[in-house]
Amino acid sequence: MDRSKEASTIALAFLGDSIYEFFVRDRLMEGPIASVSHADRLHRAAVRYVCAAAQAASLAAISDELTEQETALVKRARNHRIATKPKNTDAVTYKQATAFEALLGWLWLRGEKERALALMEKAALFIEQENEG
Repeated sequence: MDRSKEASTIALAFLGDSIYEFFVRDRLMEGPIASVSHADRLHRAAVRYVCAAAQAASLAAISDELTEQETALVKRARNHRIATKPKNTDAVTYKQATAFEALLGWLWLRGEKERALALMEKAALFIEQENEG
């Protein structure tokens, strides 16, 4: 059974959120910040990658590289009606971030972990470049 077909876009985003959070935390532990930082500093560094605005920007940065299937999933997730008012961001940014997370969750459940990792790497590099400038 292909769980990626059965799961709602919200469930996919739930999974994608945790996958991306782990990816970011693992990435930070590989860098120099891990050896000299307190947990609070690591958390603040992670937020630069995982906040809704960063995820929405990451989705925009990788959108040209998505397949037709991936683009269709992103559109479906982005257009899903939200039941609650997002905290700390506007509804459009929240929906874009949710679509980014849903894409990662969808790829993961389909067994396309390498593709998910490649997109997360591109997203992280984009965020790092944005924070440098």
